[in-house]
Amino acid sequence: MKANYHTHTKRCQHASGEDREYVEAAIEAGYRVLGFSDHCPWVYPNDYVSNIRMRPSEVDGYFASLEGLREEYKSDIQLLIGYEAEYIPVLMEAQDRFFKDYPLDYMILGQHFVGEEHNHNYAGAETDSVEMLRGYVDLCIEGMKSGRYQYLAHPDLIYYTGDTKIYEREMKRLCEAMNEIDAVIEMNILGLAIGRNYPDNRFWRIAKETGNRVILGMDAHSPQQFADLATVEKAKRMCQGMDVAEELVL
Repeated sequence: MKANYHTHTKRCQHASGEDREYVEAAIEAGYRVLGFSDHCPWVYPNDYVSNIRMRPSEVDGYFASLEGLREEYKSDIQLLIGYEAEYIPVLMEAQDRFFKDYPLDYMILGQHFVGEEHNHNYAGAETDSVEMLRGYVDLCIEGMKSGRYQYLAHPDLIYYTGDTKIYEREMKRLCEAMNEIDAVIEMNILGLAIGRNYPDNRFWRIAKETGNRVILGMDAHSPQQFADLATVEKAKRMCQGMDVAEELVL
């Protein structure tokens, strides 16, 4: 891997390590490009406070830290500042207002919820609901078609345990829609490393048949993940025969 665009920080409340440690670990592993894409804060219309993402009050510090590191390490690696965010139609205008004065390089789509977070419709929770599955696919497609995001992170996050034929039909719909707009999908290395329900072999068989463009994403929640070369090689083998991008044109 020469580039990784899926990197978190401890501000998301479930990652560890200092910003500098991620940069130095990526340089040590031979990366040319490191993109930070921590879990995006939302401006909620109520008093809901998330425990899985940075607070809006931490955004200034996020940019200040990463801009400083970008200058300090400019001869060693290209640093980009982004976010991983859900597509939540009712909150997009508020998000745009919040970020309009920040030098945001890119965003990736990680559709962790079907709807708003405070409704607790987590897409990675085991479900046999066809409505949940369809809702997830619909939001991924609509989000990527919006042009806001550089790629679709862990497209197989949805943990559907119902009828396999329904799963295959919906995932084929997702893969075909990504092809129609020439969108990139992510093979998620963290999920592979710790044994989450994704990467899902069923999904990747469909993606390979559909001919989707792919990128490997570390989904780093600790600096030590950059040294996990064995899982990177395993991910590469899973993507054999597919169009795998080493870097993105932002």
